[in-house]
Amino acid sequence: MAIATIAAILLCGLAAANPAIKEPLQYSQYCERELVSGTGYVEKSISVVDKHIALEYYDVMTGNGEIEMDTVHVYSQNAGKLARNLSDSGSPKHLNLFENTKLTYEGDTPLEGGKFISSDGFYGGIDAQVQETFRVNRMEKDQTTYFGSTENSDVAHTVGFDTLNSFNGTWGTDASMHKIFYKDIKSHEMFSGDFEVDKEIKFHENGFAGDENSRDDKDSSCCSI
Repeated sequence: MAIATIAAILLCGLAAANPAIKEPLQYSQYCERELVSGTGYVEKSISVVDKHIALEYYDVMTGNGEIEMDTVHVYSQNAGKLARNLSDSGSPKHLNLFENTKLTYEGDTPLEGGKFISSDGFYGGIDAQVQETFRVNRMEKDQTTYFGSTENSDVAHTVGFDTLNSFNGTWGTDASMHKIFYKDIKSHEMFSGDFEVDKEIKFHENGFAGDENSRDDKDSSCCSI
């Protein structure tokens, strides 16, 4: 067994940082919640791409075995309408996207899938992304993914996830943040075998100094540091 914990990137006070994104007057929201318990074939995919808030998110998996899953996906262009608790904070935070999945799986056919979330710099984000991939015959997982980019978010310009996994198979993550000519950060991990992993990855970047519309300074901590 192996325990791996990563505290990946806190970035703040950069002169070239983008201000928090202004929210549209007419905003969109999406919510999905489900409980699943059974044996057989499972296929699930969800994608949220929103250029207005610099968000790109994909979550997919397929398998054939015994599965129990409790999952919620919530997305709002107006972060003031979406508040959820994160593991490193005792009070709810206003977010643009929140996902939590509690899952157990066991089967001769591997459960395969992955997750990708990005803050797109071309549309006002921070050029950061986090990706998870897996192919497992057994898995127990409790994972939270979160994203904030707009001015009503308590964690504006933040992208990350927390996960606690126990699995037999292959599981890994890739994370990166890139600013042309002056910043390039990359993190890669892959495990193949029987493992337990407790891991947090978060990219955060403050907006311009003195930006009164940005609330990200209220939660500028990273990985409880």
